[in-house]
Amino acid sequence: MSHSHGHHGHGHHHTDNKKALTISFLCITFFMIVEVIGGILTNSLALLSDAGHMLSDAFALGLSLFAFKLSEKAANAHKTFGYKRFEILAAFINGVTLLGISLYIFWEAYHRFMDTPMVSPMMLFIAVLGLIVNIVVAVILMSGGDTKGNLNMRSALLHVLGDLLGSVGAIIAGLFIWIFEWNIADPIASIIVAILILISGYRVSKDSVHILMEGTPNHLSFENIVNKLTQLDGVINVHDLHVWTITSNFPALSCHMVVEDNIDRDALLKKASNLLQEEFSIQHTTIQIEGKQAELIHDEDCCN
Repeated sequence: MSHSHGHHGHGHHHTDNKKALTISFLCITFFMIVEVIGGILTNSLALLSDAGHMLSDAFALGLSLFAFKLSEKAANAHKTFGYKRFEILAAFINGVTLLGISLYIFWEAYHRFMDTPMVSPMMLFIAVLGLIVNIVVAVILMSGGDTKGNLNMRSALLHVLGDLLGSVGAIIAGLFIWIFEWNIADPIASIIVAILILISGYRVSKDSVHILMEGTPNHLSFENIVNKLTQLDGVINVHDLHVWTITSNFPALSCHMVVEDNIDRDALLKKASNLLQEEFSIQHTTIQIEGKQAELIHDEDCCN
């Protein structure tokens, strides 16, 4: 049986992600307070919905930061993989939060269509400030963190990008209110932003659930892995193969390989491990070697 693993570059990304999240969390939390006050003073749903989204951003960023901190705890007899999977739980919670926020904005916008209130053009100034803050935070996350490979970071970025779009919507609504006194632009802008937030929340939730259900990573082909392993000299077939994701950038694999009786098993294990690492970037592998007799037993068990 072979067992190998490695986490090259994981620590470097981990530190960068925490630093980017800390700075972003402080920026978002400060401006969230500004927008709440501004939304109340100007009676703008676009601003208040954006502030509500910023509140979720602050929660999302704080949760992501906590997840990274918790994932540093060492593995033990009760948590053999440590707490790394909490990053995915945080991403899932963030995704569900995005869905909830979008539904709340829809509900509030519906009431505003029924009874459109007066909105102060001052919302335009506050919305512009919000846009600037969100652009700065998005740049910090994209340049300082691993927003492509890490689902936790990506969920945090989607919160911020949704907020950025919220600021754009509030600015457009503010312009219509200021120039044309068209107050209904406020709930219209809110609905457009809510749709975009809904899409982002659905995608993050879907990806998180896929990982939590230990589905095959989207960038890997189950059939291709089986074909490559069975093409190795001495391998008869591969069964009980499982490929899943422990956490972002940490795929794992386990399988049984049935081999010829006269094969050098140690050499074959090394070839298989190297193949999985070089062609599929799977560094955490557990492979059990079996002879032809084991295959016959396995076939009989399957038939019974």
